[in-house]
Order: sequence, then structure tokens, then C-alpha cells
Amino acid sequence: MPSSPPTESPQLLLVDDDDAFGQVLATALGRRGFRVQRADSLQAAQALLPTLEATHAVIDLRLGDGNGLDLVPQLLQRCPDMRIVVLSGYASIPTAIDAIKLGATYYLAKPIDAEAVVRAFDGSPAPAQPSPPPLQPPSVRRIEWEHIQRVLRDCHGNVSAAARALRMHRRTLQRKLSKRSGGL
Repeated sequence: MPSSPPTESPQLLLVDDDDAFGQVLATALGRRGFRVQRADSLQAAQALLPTLEATHAVIDLRLGDGNGLDLVPQLLQRCPDMRIVVLSGYASIPTAIDAIKLGATYYLAKPIDAEAVVRAFDGSPAPAQPSPPPLQPPSVRRIEWEHIQRVLRDCHGNVSAAARALRMHRRTLQRKLSKRSGGL
């Protein structure tokens, strides 16, 4: 009986600036059959694009040098059939929608394990878990912050243009951005 040729392990690009989390996830995904190539910044991932042959990618939304969503269209241009999972420690519905519109396969909130990432690549639903406590509606400050981030993204990071679009003084916007830059 002829044997079938061995299937090559899928290549995965992992872009995350948290070294400990990235190493743990890379090891776990490697155990699940992926050949993992890591990048710790947006710039490092973009430098890999000319030679990249990955079939899968896991991208952190918030990187030290930019927004991981900026990488999604670039990856799909290089590898149109790539399956991309976007991760975020600051998950929100608007950023999830942006990720999917840009071509990501799935959007997951951190903390996450390798099994959830693999299921997301397959489009499989997450296993049933106990129902979470009722969600509290987001605060006005959270809604304002998400709106500012969406407008800033639409203005391609131009603070002056975003301030005009928000009908806000540029210095006020800069203060709000610097005050909240440490996270939510």
C-alpha cells in the first residue's frame, strides 16, 4: 500500500511585544504542529513580509510601535489565504469589527490559550463554559476613549486631524491620549 507524502507543518507568524506571553504561546502552538516565526513589533513583522510564506498569523492588537490591525491587510496582500487571529488585552466591539472588516479570521480577548487559537483558525466555536456574570454597561469614559481611538485610527494617527474631527482642541486631545496611554 503506497504511503501518502508527509504533510508539511503549517507556518505561523506570531506578532506580540510581550516576550513571556509570546514565548509560551509559540511553544504551545509548536506542540500543536505549527512552525512558529516570531516578531516582537510591527516593524519587525513588516521586515519579514518580503520572504514570508506563512499560512497562519496571530497578531496582538496593541504593539509597542503601532497597531497590529495595520499589519492585517499587508499580510493578506502577501499571503491571500492566510488565516489571521487578532488578540487584544483591551478587547472591544469596535476593534473586533475593524479586525474582521480588514480580513482577520477571528478576534480573541487575552488571556488566551493555544487551544482557543487553534479553534479560531478552524472557525470552531469555543467550548461551552459557565455563563459569565451579567456585563456591566461600559462607562462613559470607556465609550469616549473607544470613540477617540476610532477617530484617531480613521485619521491615520494624525492628532491634529482627529482633534478637528472630534471638535476638540488639539492639546485637550493630547492630554487625554497621554493620560490613557497606559491602558484602560
